[in-house]
Amino acid sequence: MTTHTVSVAADPIDLARPLRVADLRRAATEVTVEITAEVRDRVRRSRDHLRAVLGDDRQVYGATTGFGALVGFAGRDDDADQCDNTLAHLGAGQGPDIDPEVVRAAMLVRVWSLGQGTSGVSPRVVEGLAAMFGTTFVPAMPRLGSVGASGDLIPLAYATQSLRGRGWACLAGDRMPAAEALAGAGLTPLLLDGRDALALVNGTSLTTAATALALDDIRRAHRAAQLLSCLLVDVLGCDPGQFLHPRLLAAYGHPGAVDVGARMRECLVGAVPSGGRPLQEAYSIRCTPQLLGAAEDALRYVDGVVESDLRSVSDNPLFFPDDDLVLHGGNFFGQPAAFAADLLATVAAQLGNLVERQLDLLVDPARNGGLPPMLAAGPGRQHGLQGAQLAATAMVAEIRRQATPAGMQSLPTNLHNQDVVPFGTQAALRAVDQARLLRLICGTLAVGLRQAVHVGARTPTAPACLAVLERLAETVPAIDPDRPLDDDVRRAADLLDLLTGAPHWAASAATTGFDG
Repeated sequence: MTTHTVSVAADPIDLARPLRVADLRRAATEVTVEITAEVRDRVRRSRDHLRAVLGDDRQVYGATTGFGALVGFAGRDDDADQCDNTLAHLGAGQGPDIDPEVVRAAMLVRVWSLGQGTSGVSPRVVEGLAAMFGTTFVPAMPRLGSVGASGDLIPLAYATQSLRGRGWACLAGDRMPAAEALAGAGLTPLLLDGRDALALVNGTSLTTAATALALDDIRRAHRAAQLLSCLLVDVLGCDPGQFLHPRLLAAYGHPGAVDVGARMRECLVGAVPSGGRPLQEAYSIRCTPQLLGAAEDALRYVDGVVESDLRSVSDNPLFFPDDDLVLHGGNFFGQPAAFAADLLATVAAQLGNLVERQLDLLVDPARNGGLPPMLAAGPGRQHGLQGAQLAATAMVAEIRRQATPAGMQSLPTNLHNQDVVPFGTQAALRAVDQARLLRLICGTLAVGLRQAVHVGARTPTAPACLAVLERLAETVPAIDPDRPLDDDVRRAADLLDLLTGAPHWAASAATTGFDG
């Protein structure tokens, strides 16, 4: 049988240090996850502590008891039976499989948490999870089933079953029975006891991973919106000296607006106003530093939540060998990420609103300085951006429809054991979806800006903006005659990913042409 393992980069992900979003991105493909002697020692000590506690006939949730609302009843005597019992009743998920990138990121967060040595798991669990990342193996994890309260129980149970060779998994992109995928990857099915099984499912790793990935994507879209706003200003000949003036934004007093204004001024260095624009532009131009600045402040809050979550041990109970403590609590309750993901949804919706309104302004001859309607090269005989704008409007509507907060819509369940729940998992997965739509809306505006110059808008006067326009022109041909624009929008979105890949894109624009 062919083994689907590959050579991985020499730079491993070290479980002894806190995870970064970049690590979650790397986990989408084959990567080495390193288990240092420090990690092995603390996992072993935690496991020894569990054995000692059980030897003293102390009660340990999930090891000596039933689960959830059935905690008052004894669990199964046999460890293997207790594992099966843990996972079997959680096999109730529904919906499509979660994207492989998100699944592998979630499993990286899970193995990091277990590797901190407070979960009492067998060392083979951490070793088995780490080995998975050197292959193309991806557990099949259903989207629906988690309320984010006792962790992502149902999705993580499916992932755990996959790693045991049960259920389904993907290997090199092909979905197949998990046992076949494990064999093809050269992996050994995990052998688990009751504590191992519970520790694998009793955490918010999926919520954390999805929130972190959504944050990364929405941050990039936020930078793209800044870049496109600058290009719009320059192409139309607007005067940024007023609404981006540092004294004006300092008086506004919000740190995000001050910083966004500074980046936009840097990108617009050398821009020459046309002198033909109104004294005060529409809000979609004039208020960009305030809107994008508020988004920046919101994203900084989410930065803090994600950073804390990526340093968090999410499990119950926790074991502290040095103090002989077994503590039962709620470290699997995903409320911080739920609030953060809801905030991401709000940011995504308003960024989508802004970019779509800028596109509307650009295609409207009453506001775009007399350019042809819909930026059509021959209005009537051609239709330019008309279809693409309709699609952008539909995507904005979809983002807005999904933006209802999830983190406060608690529904009691589990015989009122889980009488408050945060729904962070669905909030986080929704933010991932919204980020992908927002990316395409930005790509649509980029196509429009490239087309605007083709049909008569001026060539950008700021060197940084000119560099962007030239890259767009290389990537997206002029729309003359009409053609389907779906691929063009995706290519423009890919280019924006490249141009805005670095946080300090504005500083390097003039010299690098935004090469990421």
